[in-house]
Amino acid sequence: MKRIPSYFAALAVMLVLATAPASSSRERHPEIRAALDALRSARAHLAAAAHDYHGHRAQAMQHVDAAIHEAEICMQEN
Repeated sequence: MKRIPSYFAALAVMLVLATAPASSSRERHPEIRAALDALRSARAHLAAAAHDYHGHRAQAMQHVDAAIHEAEICMQEN
């Protein structure tokens, strides 16, 4: 039985790796990204609201800001 030269084996591995879909091309945390988009949209709606609602709008915006901050930290996790 003939042995395949190591450079052919290396070439085969490189071809497989080059043609395989890169895992980094997929988004790492699609659920968190979707939540961030929704939170940012909610914040924009709150900011555009006509009333202050006795301070509740500002309070809600603070909570949304905190949630955005936490979600951004999640995006940095593996």
